[in-house]
Amino acid sequence: MNYPNGRRSSSSRPASKSTRKRTNFSNRGMTLEEDINTTNEYYLASDTAVIHKKPTPVQIVKVDYPKRSAAVIKEGYFKQASTTDYNGIYRGQYIDFEAKETRNKTSFPLANIHQHQIDHMKAVHYHGGICFMIIRFTPHEETFFLSAVKLFHWWDEQYEGGRKSIPYSFIKRNGQHIPFHYQARVDYLKVLDKLFF
Repeated sequence: MNYPNGRRSSSSRPASKSTRKRTNFSNRGMTLEEDINTTNEYYLASDTAVIHKKPTPVQIVKVDYPKRSAAVIKEGYFKQASTTDYNGIYRGQYIDFEAKETRNKTSFPLANIHQHQIDHMKAVHYHGGICFMIIRFTPHEETFFLSAVKLFHWWDEQYEGGRKSIPYSFIKRNGQHIPFHYQARVDYLKVLDKLFF
């Protein structure tokens, strides 16, 4: 059987009663990054938006050539600190966001973000771009959209004696839940339409 993404089913025959297991479709074995990449491919194919994952700049130092057709990178370094994960354009607006998963049930640790990423997001926001985070709580199997402005508040507060994490309850109340969809798995453009357009 071929699925819409062109891949073949892993098994062409039904499992026997002894090997059948109850299938959990909730996370579908995908990471947040894979889900967002699939969503962005759908946006591009449907001519909805042009949003891509930013490549991480790496300086390759040592390469091994075991044979002519195969090169193996043995040593490399990050050239510079990366900014956010994704950027692009939607409805004439510049879009820039970071995506993070956490296994924490009660909060999102701010240690998952770096100062240079916050500085970048603040600059994007200052210059009129739309900047946000997509946060997935894997224990709850829930994904949320959190505007950068709400993130900045928690980031700045931690240096004035505040928490070093954002409570799950705050994100649930003040973020936007992004339900799973078949084609646009993390359909964050629906949230942008609601909040900005």
